[in-house]
Amino acid sequence: MANQPLILVVDDDANFREIFSVKLTSEGYRVETAENGEQGIQKTKELKPDLVLMDVNMPVMDGAAAVLKLREDPETKKVKVAFLTNLGDPLLEMQESYVRLSEEFGTRGYLKKTDDLDDLADRIKTFLAS
Repeated sequence: MANQPLILVVDDDANFREIFSVKLTSEGYRVETAENGEQGIQKTKELKPDLVLMDVNMPVMDGAAAVLKLREDPETKKVKVAFLTNLGDPLLEMQESYVRLSEEFGTRGYLKKTDDLDDLADRIKTFLAS
């Protein structure tokens, strides 16, 4: 079990955290969760996850601010992060803005929470491998 990659899911939606945790666990990952950016930063420092899935829009501290904090800290600056968005089928303009956001913040990319869970699991494998 210790050799399985650890994924930290940071999202303010408890239902999403639960569903995603079950899916990722069934794919062979260890999963931890946090409900906002501040908790995400703290758990990243404590757990040293292989990948952090960070929701963009959250109360307390949003995903962008949390990723900036992770990048400023020598202890966490190289952790792999991917943004999460709840936009089902964003307009091309929104897709481009998420691509830019991912590039500017040094993340692996972004995932749309509304995509098929199997597709999301495949993308996560790609993020971990890169």
